[in-house]
Amino acid sequence: MSTGVSTCRRILNRVTTLNDTARYRANLQAEIDGGALYRAMADGSQSPQLGELYRRLAETEERHAELWRRRLADIGASFPARATLRTLLLVALVRGFGPGLVAGTIASQEARDQRRYDDQPEAAGTSLAAEERSHARLLNTLIGQGGAEGGLIARFEGRHRAVGGNALRAAVLGANDGLVSNFCLIMGVAGAGADRGPILIAGLAGLLAGSLSMALGEWLSVQSTRELYANQLRIEASELEEMPAEEAAELQLIYEAKGVAPDQARELVRRIIRGDHAAALNTMAREELGIDPGELGGSAWVAAITSFSLFALGAVIPLLPFIVATGPGAVLGAAVLAALALAGIGAAITLVTGQPALRSALRQLAFGVTAASITYGIGRLVGAAIG
Repeated sequence: MSTGVSTCRRILNRVTTLNDTARYRANLQAEIDGGALYRAMADGSQSPQLGELYRRLAETEERHAELWRRRLADIGASFPARATLRTLLLVALVRGFGPGLVAGTIASQEARDQRRYDDQPEAAGTSLAAEERSHARLLNTLIGQGGAEGGLIARFEGRHRAVGGNALRAAVLGANDGLVSNFCLIMGVAGAGADRGPILIAGLAGLLAGSLSMALGEWLSVQSTRELYANQLRIEASELEEMPAEEAAELQLIYEAKGVAPDQARELVRRIIRGDHAAALNTMAREELGIDPGELGGSAWVAAITSFSLFALGAVIPLLPFIVATGPGAVLGAAVLAALALAGIGAAITLVTGQPALRSALRQLAFGVTAASITYGIGRLVGAAIG
């Protein structure tokens, strides 16, 4: 009886140790990734203030990582101190395009992870949980609702939230739309038994039609947003001119909601409202409306050209084999190229979502291949019916 109890205890202790090891390693990996990203953002920031802020965040992540290294050492486990592939790709984007491009993605990740340590016993009596929540609040304030700190990202990094995680997502999905739609179109025409010429014509037509449609839709969307923002700014300017007391009261409430003491908020608002009218309007636009007056949602033409290019980039991939080959070989080549691109896009979107790259790649591949198989089968039926 005693031997059986001892054996059960050893098994339970072993399972507990394995669970703790896995948890410690996951925590350590998250802190290593966070530290690497913040270091890259600090090095790439054009603003000394933001650079120093990112540097302090990196030091906090690195301090947390050291805690989990010690925990692993205490139970005789180890872990390679290197960033994941996803983090290395984000670091490369920061170095190539600046911190503003990935700020939205990182803020979303911090929001998901802010309660990571709430239920972990090792965090009790430490600053781990509080500091993680503080990081999430800070990043959300910096790039969130167009507030005072949000303006720092727009002014110093040259980008706004829409060009953070959302821009990466839009870029990947734009190329995906072109790839899937033209892949399905080409497979449908090929399934009907068409020769190389009709397939090329259909593919080029699909590429141009889709790219132009995407460009026009994006231009209208961004231009409408710009016009809406401009109208809101005109209304705000009129209200600031005609009802300065009411606008001051609104701005004071906003600052108080952010944690500024009432007396300090009142004095801050008094200086803003009584100062330069343009500066006051700029502050009201950012704080009350969440609008960056210098950008108004970005350039409609840049958005249109970008959408056209991304859609065309995806749409040309399944068309390439038919430029140099004919018959079943070209169809097979298009399927292989499209499948590789689908898997690549599925993996790329994990830069934003943070999900496992392999699972996302296989899911994207399955959906794309299924859609193309359906259009190919319909093409075969229609080709046989009218042939």
